[in-house]
Amino acid sequence: MLAPLTFFEARCEDKDTLRKLIALANDRSRRKQAHALFYDIRNKTLAAQKRDDQLGVAQYAFEEICAKTLYNLTREPAPFDPDAPFWVLPLALKLARMLGIKNAGLISPLLKSE
Repeated sequence: MLAPLTFFEARCEDKDTLRKLIALANDRSRRKQAHALFYDIRNKTLAAQKRDDQLGVAQYAFEEICAKTLYNLTREPAPFDPDAPFWVLPLALKLARMLGIKNAGLISPLLKSE
């Protein structure tokens, strides 16, 4: 998950929550904070939906799923949906397409084609 987060941090205009997610991904002791961060990102998603900002919606959907995944890794109470990790790469690909990125291998080593 760190590879796509870092990739998009360099390419998205709104970097704030991407940077926070990167910090949480790099520091296991702080990952519980991903629960609250999810709700901060959710507010961004709702605002982007209201203004019909499809790129913002795609970015924040990706960020939301990363926050859910990071929080679930803590095994704390009140986990998010257990399928969250499976949505990280599909939502990363959607965001990449919206940014005009055609080479999926740039986003994550898991997406390199032969």
